[in-house]
Amino acid sequence: MHVSDAIAARRSVRAFTDRTITRDDLLPLFHDANLAPNHRLTQPWRFYVLGPEGRAGYGLALGNRKAKKATDEAQAEKMRKDTSDSHRAWPCMVIVSMTLNENPEIREEDYAATMMAVENLCLSAVAHGLGTHIRTGAIMDDPAARTAVGVPDGERIVAVLTVGEPAEQPPAKTRRSSEELTHWVD
Repeated sequence: MHVSDAIAARRSVRAFTDRTITRDDLLPLFHDANLAPNHRLTQPWRFYVLGPEGRAGYGLALGNRKAKKATDEAQAEKMRKDTSDSHRAWPCMVIVSMTLNENPEIREEDYAATMMAVENLCLSAVAHGLGTHIRTGAIMDDPAARTAVGVPDGERIVAVLTVGEPAEQPPAKTRRSSEELTHWVD
């Protein structure tokens, strides 16, 4: 598959088949992610592949956050259980973190590099017949979520990826044209 075709086909997939995603499915994606450009060749990215219980633990951390909005304890418990169960049911979940350099300039470069690695991973997934969904948010800094994943101090979670065989291909969303967003400066 040509890279332009993978870019055009990449979507945020929300529905996956029941196909189990194996280590052999993931290794080429991690290889391609590892080829992302990174200033100083720091390779700051780290990948955590969660099994069913790890996914459920991360989902429970998210469910606990959602449950704070519940009007009663029964509703809160349902939110916790439903969120944990839905995460357990995902075909594969990859947490992407980055190492935290003490130098603010390097840390910023490393964040950009890690997000490029995430995009490489997503494009590689498309080329291998898989789909992804990238999630971010405050949950990534939640101590319970970090514990569920096993991310040590000195790392920051930057993306949560669901990876699987798409059950359906979402339609492309309308975007502004690149010409509209480009400025030519003499």
